[in-house]
Amino acid sequence: MSNPLQDPEFLRNPYPTFAALRSASPVQQVPGGGGRSSYLVTGHAEAREAFADPRLSKDTARFFAGRDTGRNLHPAVSRSMLATDPPQHTRLRGLVAKSFTSGAVARLQPYIESVTDELLDAWVPGDRTDAVASLAAPLPVTVICQLLGVPEADRTAVRSWSNDLFAAGRPDRIDAASHAVADYLAGLVAAKRRSPDDSLLTELIRVRDGGDRLGEDELVSLAALLLVAGHETTTNLIGNGLLALLRTPEALRRLHRNPDLVGTAVDELLRLDSPVSTATFRFATEDITLGGTEIPAGSPVLIAPGAANRDPARFPEPDRLDLDRDTTGHLAFGHGIHRCLGAPLARAEATVALRALLARFPAIRLAVPAEDLEWRHTRLMRGLVSLPVLP
Repeated sequence: MSNPLQDPEFLRNPYPTFAALRSASPVQQVPGGGGRSSYLVTGHAEAREAFADPRLSKDTARFFAGRDTGRNLHPAVSRSMLATDPPQHTRLRGLVAKSFTSGAVARLQPYIESVTDELLDAWVPGDRTDAVASLAAPLPVTVICQLLGVPEADRTAVRSWSNDLFAAGRPDRIDAASHAVADYLAGLVAAKRRSPDDSLLTELIRVRDGGDRLGEDELVSLAALLLVAGHETTTNLIGNGLLALLRTPEALRRLHRNPDLVGTAVDELLRLDSPVSTATFRFATEDITLGGTEIPAGSPVLIAPGAANRDPARFPEPDRLDLDRDTTGHLAFGHGIHRCLGAPLARAEATVALRALLARFPAIRLAVPAEDLEWRHTRLMRGLVSLPVLP
């Protein structure tokens, strides 16, 4: 039995595969690595249920306990807040949640706008430009690095390590990047402790030093998670969203005429081509039934927001970009206790970027046929390697 998620065509366009799998069953067994099967969730109702089911654990340390995986991931990356269950998850999330509220993001708005304007100033009308390299990637990495207090001179390296953490099929590269990120952040924590500033990282250090039981490893792990998760998905949101608009000229023209619609359009872009194709894995702590499928205890479970967001039972004509669609309930940011706490920041960055781009370059178009675009080789993320455009 072959794994459809490893087909090269799946990386370019996963949606026909997702649709075929979902039509057969919204939850089904698929081959996994090391001879172990996983259960893939492709239906919207089933994905929402799975995201909120406490019997599906994210405690990877518990799952891999006593197993020789042959991997050398740094613990700060492999055992992040994303890979914990309550009560540990509740405590860790509470320490950083206030920094990503809508109010906190609103205070960042002027900085997001200034970075966007500076990046777009380098674009020349009529000259071929890579929208990923010159906007979608540098904007969110600059913002999250600014928030955490990462010096400008280090941001190129941070971006490179983050890319490597999602290098599918390259465990050696992933493991090396995990150590590079963790070692760098351990040094940055030490520097912030010596010279405190107004960054989020300094805030987290104060929480730890103020008596909360936030250990050094937890501090580095939280910083690594925020650094990576804080920009990778937003890069894909901006790139995928711009591509969808370029392939739907009427939608592009409509947003140019009505820039106030961009904010709501971002949710439809999130639904249509979700930055996270398949969420990080969970495992069943007991026998459960999901979508009519029996899942034995100990089995890995993969929830696919990219598939769920195109479930026709929830979103009619799901493969069509519809700026008037009610996108309530889309799962691009997940659901339940692990729902992405950076969602307000991601929405703000995408809204600012797309509004500014359409205002300054209303005639923007693809510089190459859409079928020639290269997608990143990662099953979890859905994002472009580059997006050549003519502004």
